[in-house]
Amino acid sequence: MKRRIFLSGLAAAGTVFTTGFKVLDEERLPAKEVKIPPYLKPGDSIGICSPAGHTTFAQLQPAIQVIESWGFKTKTGSSIGKRDYSMGGTDAQRAADLQQMLDDPEIKAIMCARGGYGTIRIIDQLDFRKFKEQPKWIIGFSDITVLHCHLNKQLNTASIHAKMCNSFPADWTLADPIQIETILSIRQVLTGLPVKYTTNPVSHNRIGRAEAQLVGGNLSIIENLAGTASDLQTDGKILFVEDAGEYVYNVDRMFWNLKRSGKLANLAGLIIGGFRLKPDDPGDEFGRTVYEVVTEKVKDYAYPVCFDFPVGHQKNNFALKCGAKHILNVAINGSSVVSI
Repeated sequence: MKRRIFLSGLAAAGTVFTTGFKVLDEERLPAKEVKIPPYLKPGDSIGICSPAGHTTFAQLQPAIQVIESWGFKTKTGSSIGKRDYSMGGTDAQRAADLQQMLDDPEIKAIMCARGGYGTIRIIDQLDFRKFKEQPKWIIGFSDITVLHCHLNKQLNTASIHAKMCNSFPADWTLADPIQIETILSIRQVLTGLPVKYTTNPVSHNRIGRAEAQLVGGNLSIIENLAGTASDLQTDGKILFVEDAGEYVYNVDRMFWNLKRSGKLANLAGLIIGGFRLKPDDPGDEFGRTVYEVVTEKVKDYAYPVCFDFPVGHQKNNFALKCGAKHILNVAINGSSVVSI
């Protein structure tokens, strides 16, 4: 049966089926209370910059038109239109642009123009002192996972894992309903409306309920940040992961990294988003699915596990508030994630 995904802007958490699974270990340390940046109101400004891949002014126009139709103003950064091979300008140019937006008191949120590669090259050049005094929402996914993890680890501040400017359709009237829903979910999260995402059941799910901070993003980037100042801490939290362009065996290797480094041991819950994978090389088939890879790594734990969640490098990529508390319900009749 085709999975259905529902977005409800004002939905509250409902009663769900649960099991006797123990969600929290007695030895688990509680996660710190995360700072929530001010929610946006009409007239607020959203900055747009390219900390990773390059983009042009023309490519931004569909996103700018929609964002301004929501009642917000936009400020285009100096990295837009610049290019250093695949990146939006040199490291110094991209860092300076993002720094200016972090420091500008008139900008209440920063939407990254696109992913690609390059954020890791500038993260240690950024000064977050003014941002710490006046936090603002940073929006993006994929390569922007570097910023989500850094904000969570170093600044204990929430951010928004969501589509970026390059995901806005050129013609809104011709967009798929799921494209529209996912983009509208950005506005809902930015303005502080509670959201609820619901998916149909998956046979590999593990039933249970968790209420905790939600953290995560791109799996390969989370793995690559291990041991750095941006290393994501997962104890007591709901972790979500997604990825694209990888072989299944590499996903297996990354999950072994999460397991061996302890990132899976003390979770409150686990959410597996979209995994758009490369086919196995003929004659070197790995012979396992992502479902099997994950199930093997979490078999020793009892927290709920949700597969096929609508987040990742795909059309059904809904906005999630990294660091904020959420309720994850995995039941026989389906799963839901509700922001608190």
